[in-house]
Amino acid sequence: MAAENPVEIKARTTPRQMALALFEDMFDLGTSINEANREIGYQRNNFFTEIVNMGLAARRFLDAAYFIVAQEPEVPDQYDVELNYFKWLMRYDSRNLKHLRTIADEAQNAKVRVTNTPSDREPAEDDIWVQVQLIGMVAMHRGRIRFDVHHSLIPHIRDPRKSHWLSLRISTAFTRSLARAIYDKVLPSVPAGRTDWIKLDEMRTWPGKMGANASIFKYFKRDWLEPAVREINEISDVELSYETRTESTSSKKVDRIRFLLTRKDTADAVMASLSDASQIYKILKDEFNLSTRQFTEISENRETWNDDRILQAIEYTRFKLNRGQIKKSPAGYLMKALRDNWRMSDAERTMVQVQTKLLVEEEQKEAVKVAVKTSVERSVASRDDETRARMNDESRQGREHFGASDTKARQEFVRAWLASREGKLVLKRMKLEASSITEDIILSTPDLSWYLGQFVFGRIKSQVVP
Repeated sequence: MAAENPVEIKARTTPRQMALALFEDMFDLGTSINEANREIGYQRNNFFTEIVNMGLAARRFLDAAYFIVAQEPEVPDQYDVELNYFKWLMRYDSRNLKHLRTIADEAQNAKVRVTNTPSDREPAEDDIWVQVQLIGMVAMHRGRIRFDVHHSLIPHIRDPRKSHWLSLRISTAFTRSLARAIYDKVLPSVPAGRTDWIKLDEMRTWPGKMGANASIFKYFKRDWLEPAVREINEISDVELSYETRTESTSSKKVDRIRFLLTRKDTADAVMASLSDASQIYKILKDEFNLSTRQFTEISENRETWNDDRILQAIEYTRFKLNRGQIKKSPAGYLMKALRDNWRMSDAERTMVQVQTKLLVEEEQKEAVKVAVKTSVERSVASRDDETRARMNDESRQGREHFGASDTKARQEFVRAWLASREGKLVLKRMKLEASSITEDIILSTPDLSWYLGQFVFGRIKSQVVP
C-alpha cells in the first residue's frame, strides 16, 4: 500500500514561525489578524475561562501574551517581541500608546483565583486559597514589548490538560465585551452541546462594567444579551442559542440561563474539531496517545487530512491491531496510514462485517441458552419457595391444633407419629430412640416439633382444607 517512491521530506513550519510570517505579509498591507487566511491560535486551559470583570481589549492583550508563551520553545525569564507584532496579534490598530498602557494595566490587575472555600461560609485556616496575576511585569520601549508571567501559570499555558482551541482570528473579531466573554465561557462546553445553568448575576460580571439597566432582564436581553448572541453566531465557529428559567415555579424573575451550542462546518471549526475535546481528538489522544509533535503534524495538514481521512486511518489501524499485525507503535502506524492514505478495501470491510455478524449470531444463541437456563432455575427456585412456605404453614396449623387438644389427644398424636414411617425416619436421622422421646422434648426441639406439626396437619387436613 505504501508508495514505492521515497517520501519527500519537507521542513515543518511551527505555529510561531507561521504567525510571524503571516504578520510580515499582512502588516505592511494594513490587514488585521482576523482577516488571515491561515489559522492562528493555541490550546488554552479551561480554567482561564473563569476570568471575569475584564474588558474586550484586556482579553485580547492576554490572548496575545499567552499565544507567545505557548509557542516559545524555551521558558525565558521575560518574553520579548516586536511591539507591532504583539499589537497585530491582539488586533490593536491604534497608535495611541497611552491607551495601550491602560489596557496593559487592566490586564495586570486581572487575577486567577483557586479556592476550596464554599461560597456559603467564611474561610477557615485549613482552606486553600491561591491568587495569581495573569500577567506580571509589562515594559514597552523602542518598538518592543517585554513581559513576564508567573512561573506557576507557565505549565498550564504551555501544556494544558483540560483545554480547548482558541482561535486568535475569531477572538480578535469580537467588538462586544459580552460577546467575547460568553464565547470564552462556552468554548469548553461545545463538545457537550450545552452549558450548565448559569446565574444571570454571575454572567453580568463577565465583561466588566455594565450599565445600570443590565440588572433588569428585559433591558439586559435587549441591549446586551441578544446583540452578543448575534455577534457570536455571525463571526465565530459556533452556533449559539439560549434558554432561561425563573427562580422558582412561583416566581416571574428570570435568574438563570443555559447556552445550547453546535460547531459550524467551517475551516475554523475543522481546526477546532481536532483541538478541543471532540470525539476524534479523544480517540487520537486516549486510544492512540499521539504526541504533541504528531498532533502538530496533523494540524499542519488539515487541508488534506480532513475528518474523513483521519477516521479512515483510525479504522484501518484498528483493523490491523485486531488482526495482530501491528507489533510496535499503534500511534506511529496510524500516522503512516495518514501520510500514505491507507484505508480498508471494500473486501476487507465486507469480511469484517461477515465475521462480526457471525460473532453476534453466536453470542445471541448463547444468550438465549443462558436466558432459558436462568428462567428454568428461577422457576424451580420459585416452586421450591412456594412448597417450603406451604409446608411451614401446614406445620404451624398442625402445631396449633396439637396445642389446643386435650392431654389424651396429644398423647395419641405423639404415639401415632413415633410409630409412623415418617416419625421413625426423623428419629433415625437424628439418632434418637422412640422410648426416650416425650411431648416436652418434641416441643422444645424445633425439628421434632416441625415434623410433628406436619403429621398432625395430615391427620386433620380434611377438617381445615375445603
